[in-house]
Amino acid sequence: MTTRFLAACALAAMLSGCAGFGVKPWQRDILARNSMQLNAYPRVTAMREHIYFSKEAASGGRTFDGGGCGCN
Repeated sequence: MTTRFLAACALAAMLSGCAGFGVKPWQRDILARNSMQLNAYPRVTAMREHIYFSKEAASGGRTFDGGGCGCN
């Protein structure tokens, strides 16, 4: 009897733990900033990837292994 009660309490605690997730409306402006994005400056990243690709002569830049001078 007590194990069922403890299991029910544990289940209720686990299910109620996700109730507070989510972004509040007043937090959306902060999360929409460029500095909060995974790639904050996509043009700078694209330029750096192009330079890396051009200098290494690798197929696909950083996304693929191999290529370049053959010393991998």
